[in-house]
Amino acid sequence: QVQLVESGGGLVQAGGSLRLSCAASGRSFSATAMGWFRQAPGKEREFVAAIKWSASSTYYSDSVKGRFTISRDTAKNTVYLQMNSLTPEDTAVYYCAAKKRSYGLEYPTMYENWGQGTQVTVSS
Repeated sequence: QVQLVESGGGLVQAGGSLRLSCAASGRSFSATAMGWFRQAPGKEREFVAAIKWSASSTYYSDSVKGRFTISRDTAKNTVYLQMNSLTPEDTAVYYCAAKKRSYGLEYPTMYENWGQGTQVTVSS
């Protein structure tokens, strides 16, 4: 059983920063890539960023490129999302996810494991 646990969400003013963490555990954990998604009320879950576990290649949605940075610590089985210059439009529940294939990184249906999510609220 693979478990993904997010942390680091909270309330921040516009222009501020937050760092999300996602710790993976479980004897069967073996991910090729991990991603961050977000879902605002009344909206579909959308891709934010992804990272390939071995090569550390990173991918971003246009809406966060240049403001967010995804990284990973393979020794800790943890992936991070550094979020800077936050705006109220970034308000959402943020989820991390893990997948075993290296393609389709931006599609939530391609991920096998999900965390419970962490709320990020950006006030204006």
